[in-house]
Amino acid sequence: MRSGYIAVIGRANAGKSTLINVLVGEKVAIVSPKPQTTRERILGVMNGEDFQIAFVDTPGLYKADNRLNSVMQKLANDTAQDVDGILYVLDVHEGISEADKTLIEKYKKVGIPFTLVLTKTDITSETLLISEMKNLSELGVDVVPISARKGKNLKELIKVLTSKLPEGEKIFGDDVISDRSEKFMISEIMREKILLKFDKEIPHGVAIVINVFKLRDDKKVYDISLDIVCEKPNHKAILIGKGGSAIKEVSSFARSDMEKFLGKKVFLTTYVKVKEDWRNSATLIRQFGYSEE
Repeated sequence: MRSGYIAVIGRANAGKSTLINVLVGEKVAIVSPKPQTTRERILGVMNGEDFQIAFVDTPGLYKADNRLNSVMQKLANDTAQDVDGILYVLDVHEGISEADKTLIEKYKKVGIPFTLVLTKTDITSETLLISEMKNLSELGVDVVPISARKGKNLKELIKVLTSKLPEGEKIFGDDVISDRSEKFMISEIMREKILLKFDKEIPHGVAIVINVFKLRDDKKVYDISLDIVCEKPNHKAILIGKGGSAIKEVSSFARSDMEKFLGKKVFLTTYVKVKEDWRNSATLIRQFGYSEE
């Protein structure tokens, strides 16, 4: 039996969360086509006949432009120092830059077993893929091209990863797929729907605060009340929409996914509040659940 923690590292939008969800077989991390979707470490556990891998999803790597983003970058870097393996995820469809190579070298030098996975091969030309594979050969790392969406070459990826894990007992029970609470996942579902619906800076300046998360006595319905915190009054107006149309639509989508996740009906109440420039406030960052430790 081999078991251990593997940090999933890479640039924003490389496909880290999608890959973890596919490998674990359950949705443990929210997904959107926008950067900054993942803000915290999220654990997804994969069990095999002779292995258990605890994947640790981390915030995407990019240039920090506010205090919250700095916290997220520190979180990704710290995670890579305290695991049994590093899985660096690279979107080959976008092409590989010198900046990508610099980041790969950086995490390779940590001294922890390192694997490079190339994602989105299903939408990458064969010519480009072969060229980039040759381009990466000089780095001296294991490179596995995959498509999470198509399930292509995932068995080979798992084989490579497990070969580098230490021998030992399972870390978690077979029924554990994540270390995150239901309350946390509910807030992430709400944030995911906002990321998918709204453009530009608005979704990135949003935090979700759960005020009520309670199962009724009949055990059939959850009462959930939450605040959608944004940074500017005009962002609040856009989030609410004309006659409340936008907030009603996004809340409806979120409630549907919440009910699927919880397996019960949900009575959802949402409020939109403004906390100007909260992403640069150490107090509010902690208050909204983003640790600076």
